[in-house]
Amino acid sequence: MAVMKKKGEREVPAMSTTSLPDVVYIILFFFMLSTSMRDQELMVKYKLPEATEVQKLEKKNLVSYIHIGVPVPHMQAKYGTAPLIQLNDSYKTTKDILDFAAAERDKLSEVDRASMTICLKADGNTKMGIIADVKQELRRANALKLSYASSKVLGY
Repeated sequence: MAVMKKKGEREVPAMSTTSLPDVVYIILFFFMLSTSMRDQELMVKYKLPEATEVQKLEKKNLVSYIHIGVPVPHMQAKYGTAPLIQLNDSYKTTKDILDFAAAERDKLSEVDRASMTICLKADGNTKMGIIADVKQELRRANALKLSYASSKVLGY
C-alpha cells in the first residue's frame, strides 16, 4: 500500500465577497416590492366585536373604511374621549360622509362602482346612535353595500 503524506499545512481559501452587494440588492428589491404601505394612519382605537359567522371580503380594493371609536391617547387632550368618526386621515362628522362616499366612488372605475363596499370598523362599546347616523348618511349617498368588521370567535 502506498503511504500518503501531507505536504505542509493547508489553509482554507478566502471567501469571495464580490457577489454580496448583488445579493443584498436583490433582497432589498424583493422586500420593497412585496411590502404594502399602510394607507391610513389610525386616529381612533377600537376593539372589534366578536362574531361566529364571518366572511372575508373578496376584493379589498373595492372596500372603503370608516373607523369609529375613541381617539388615540395623544389626541384625547384635543378631542376628548367621546367616540369619533375617522374618514381617511382625519376626524369628520356624519355630514361629511356624503362627500367621502362620492370621492371613494370616483376613485373606482366605471365597472367597479356598483361593487363598492363600505366597511364599518367600530369599537364594540360604541353607542348605536352614531352607527345609525352613519348608516343613514350612507343611504343618502347611495352607498348601499355595507359590511361590519369583526373578530372571529374560536368556538361557540
